[in-house]
Amino acid sequence: MNKRLVLLHAMEEDMTEGEVLRLALFHAVCELDGWGGAVHLCGPMGVLRLVLTAGLPPEFAPRWDIIAQDSSAVPARAVREDGAVWAAAGEDGGLKAAAGDDYVWPAAEVIRSGGGLAAVPLAGEQQTSGALTVVTSGSARPPQEHWNFLHQVAAWAQERLALAPPPDGAAPEERDMRQLQQAMAAGRAGTWDWNIRTGALAWDDAAMAVYGTAPEEFVPHAESWMKVVHPDDLPWTLAAVEKAIRDRGAFEAEYRVRRPSGGYAWTHARGQVLLDDDGLPYRMIGTSWETHASHTARDALSRALLHMSDGFLAVDEEWRISFVNLEAERILGSSEQETYGRLLWSVQALRQATGFEARCREAAAAAAPTSFDMRLPDTGCCYQLRLVPVPGGLTLYFTDVTDRRRLEAERQDAERAAARRSAHIAELTTALSTATTSHDVVDAVAQGVLPPFDASGLLVQAVEGDRVHNVGSIGYPDAFLRSVDGRTKQSQDPVWDAIVAAEPVFVSSPPEYSARYPGMADHPARTGKQSWAFLPLTASGRSFGICVVSFDQPRRLSDEDRTLLTAISALVAHALERARLFDAEHTRSQKLQRALLPRRLPQLSACTAAARYLPAAQGMDVGGDWYDVIPLSSGRVALVVGDVMGHGLSEAAMMGRLRTAVHTLAALELPPDEIMSHLNDAVGDLGEDFYATCLYVLYDSTSGTCSITSAGQPPPAFVYPDGTVSFPALDPNPPLGAAEPPFLTVTTTVPPESLIVLYTDGLVESAECEIDQGMDDLARVLHGSSGQDLERLCDEIVGVLVTGRTSGDDIALLVARVHALPSDHLASWPLPEDPRAASQARAHVREQLEAWGLDELSSTTELLVSELVGNVVRHGKGPMRLRLLRDADLVCEVSDCSLTMPRIRTASETDEGGRGLQLVAVLSQRWGTRYTAGGKWIWAAQSFAETAETPRHLSDKDALPPPA
Repeated sequence: MNKRLVLLHAMEEDMTEGEVLRLALFHAVCELDGWGGAVHLCGPMGVLRLVLTAGLPPEFAPRWDIIAQDSSAVPARAVREDGAVWAAAGEDGGLKAAAGDDYVWPAAEVIRSGGGLAAVPLAGEQQTSGALTVVTSGSARPPQEHWNFLHQVAAWAQERLALAPPPDGAAPEERDMRQLQQAMAAGRAGTWDWNIRTGALAWDDAAMAVYGTAPEEFVPHAESWMKVVHPDDLPWTLAAVEKAIRDRGAFEAEYRVRRPSGGYAWTHARGQVLLDDDGLPYRMIGTSWETHASHTARDALSRALLHMSDGFLAVDEEWRISFVNLEAERILGSSEQETYGRLLWSVQALRQATGFEARCREAAAAAAPTSFDMRLPDTGCCYQLRLVPVPGGLTLYFTDVTDRRRLEAERQDAERAAARRSAHIAELTTALSTATTSHDVVDAVAQGVLPPFDASGLLVQAVEGDRVHNVGSIGYPDAFLRSVDGRTKQSQDPVWDAIVAAEPVFVSSPPEYSARYPGMADHPARTGKQSWAFLPLTASGRSFGICVVSFDQPRRLSDEDRTLLTAISALVAHALERARLFDAEHTRSQKLQRALLPRRLPQLSACTAAARYLPAAQGMDVGGDWYDVIPLSSGRVALVVGDVMGHGLSEAAMMGRLRTAVHTLAALELPPDEIMSHLNDAVGDLGEDFYATCLYVLYDSTSGTCSITSAGQPPPAFVYPDGTVSFPALDPNPPLGAAEPPFLTVTTTVPPESLIVLYTDGLVESAECEIDQGMDDLARVLHGSSGQDLERLCDEIVGVLVTGRTSGDDIALLVARVHALPSDHLASWPLPEDPRAASQARAHVREQLEAWGLDELSSTTELLVSELVGNVVRHGKGPMRLRLLRDADLVCEVSDCSLTMPRIRTASETDEGGRGLQLVAVLSQRWGTRYTAGGKWIWAAQSFAETAETPRHLSDKDALPPPA
């Protein structure tokens, strides 16, 4: 401590006032191990002025720049009491200023955590001239040796200040005060004191110089200050004064004051509001100093901002406009006088901008530069607004980007249009690659070409000889299409010009069309089109067609559009050529398929039937699905559906062989299980690569029974007269070619007028639908349909179960409504096992035919019965029975218990027998043998005479409908 004093006293005596005070403060802070310190000197009008700080950030010092000597602040008490003053954290005078606010001093937060303030006066010979204050790091009062050191340092500082030569002309008694004022006046700072309530204003000499007022001209009232302030700066400067009074805080402003020479200079003022005992503002004290030098550069900057090409605005913290350049005046439609001092969003042009205020407040809150586009509704111009937070406010830059945004929008629109067009072309390429028919190609072009080019019409024609024929069209009247279909080759025709030259022809308007093709000048009016692109379809080195794209408005296509359309026409040409080959092959396949399926369903009294065949959704190979209705003897009928696995000519040939085999085996009157066994052998002989499924239903109209045998097929559906639906429980036999006989047969009774629905698995099974779900859907469609028209029912089944579904399998559907043979059309008698049976049989026949009104058939029928009974008597055994059926034919049947097959023998001239079956064959249209579990029936059928009453139960639909 003594060493520090020795060092101070060893300093040279010609030190400046600033060097003296700086050394004194430095050693005081170091000796007390403090955080920093400050020196205040007494100024005029009873205030203390801050002249020096150490160890404290300079931006915080202005809060203690001016202290009233009568306040409770530590430096003021040290001067007023002329002694040492200590205040710990939180004590009055330590952290409280005279204004009553929280004293925000540079080390306030540190002081609050345990520091304090220690101050001693700077005492001169005549009076106390100031105070030296140290911010200590501890909250305890410094020891006495520290206070002694502070007093000695203060005395040394006062002694060295006294050695400085006084200003010229100063009286000795003014020596101390003038020297201190000289130390404070380095920045031409003046002090002022304003009574808020009375308006009384006091300036010291330095303030007089700052405001350019001679002492003899000064009137001690606030109006003296208002007269020298620039009129443009006065409103917002007064607003700053009012804010300081309202907030009971500090005042700070920078404004221009009039100079005696007539010009204006910039001045910075800072003050503090003092409160009375009631806490109300009554006085403001402060300082002012010139800042004109720094404003010289700022004025040059202002001139640059004033004339810059972008609009520029500056606003203060209250969002009031403080600067507007010329471009901003033009943008806002308001002059500087109209906008200065106004709230930013109160300006008419900005008030109408959507979201403007919110974006500005967000930028201020973020304290980071922000930019966004803003469109002014009045002018329609678009501006890029850049907001830059600056100390004390915000600056705004307006850049006109209307043309730039328009060009960007146009570019983006063009890019989006190009992207959409590319997407359409990609979709078109994909669609053309998967198109299989000519109609598929036309649909793909309509969807992939017309939208991206905003076209409204499409016509595709193919060349056949010297004519063009329509393949497909969109957007053309039917009358026009009929007139151009088959048009011959001729000159002055845009279609043939493009085909012959193998070059596209573009016509931009109806007048151009009429001028180039006068013979066809009526075409624009007939079609309603205004411009055209005639694109030849060329593949394999030849033009085989034309694609015409037309528009509703006159249009001159750009080079890019023409190039693109020409490239598209090449894609269409290859796709159409491939599709035409497919169409030809598909037509041949359809003809083959029709040849393999029944041309028409037979008209039978036992049932009425309707059928549908649907080829697979993809491919042109012939499928192996088939259906059949086979009439049998004695009012019986066989209903059959089958499916040869796979597609192709070999599968179709196998299907034809199986269908023929079923007809042959059914004609032999074999039971269903035996028929299925023979079919299994036939498929097995073809090799391991062939498999087939089959469902065989035998219906007997005389008994109403159905015998069902299946090999790999789903069961039939029965729709009863009350509308209920059932599926009989069938043993799932393997497919033909993989099965092992015997095949199980299920026999059930079916009420008359019931429906029997047979189908292949493609109807109820697909990639989207399991077979169980498909059968449930079929049952829902069939429910309540027993009385429905069969053709309409077939369409409904297909529409519900197949439409909109992707199927890779063919579908065969057969629906039959079964009828019972009326009981009065059937007669049956037992016969004895002796030769008398023949005579009894003839008598029964004669009586029954007379009852039926068929007397004209009596003699022939009696002869047939005699031969049939005689054959049984000679070669059969067991009880015999005679039965007559009046159906589509007159059927005569004789049964016995023998399984011996009757055969026609070739008898010699000397043989007495062997001619009975020959006679039966001659007298009847057809005859045969039907085996049962207990024996056999030998039957013969005769046609009725045309005049005979014949019961008919036939369908009105004779022909098989075309495949769906």
